[in-house]
Amino acid sequence: MNHKAIYTLYPQVVTIDDGTGAFDKDGNKVEIDLTTVNAWQDLDAYIAKRQREYPPITDYIDGVVKGDQAQIDKYIADCLAVKAKYPKGVA
Repeated sequence: MNHKAIYTLYPQVVTIDDGTGAFDKDGNKVEIDLTTVNAWQDLDAYIAKRQREYPPITDYIDGVVKGDQAQIDKYIADCLAVKAKYPKGVA
């Protein structure tokens, strides 16, 4: 089960057990529409994708310390390329 989708779509759910289902704070089972859950798209997924591909910040800092504008510009260009590859709010 996609727990993040369930918690987002069904805010009353506080516990999910893949074997028995989703439950509210009182332990009552919450009926889940799996078609809706499976169709849900995480619009914040771009964040983790970007984080994995951004160059290390030390590359930028090294360029600043050395006064190497080409290195700084490359770092910025690399970051912008990652942003373009994973636009904000697109699953």
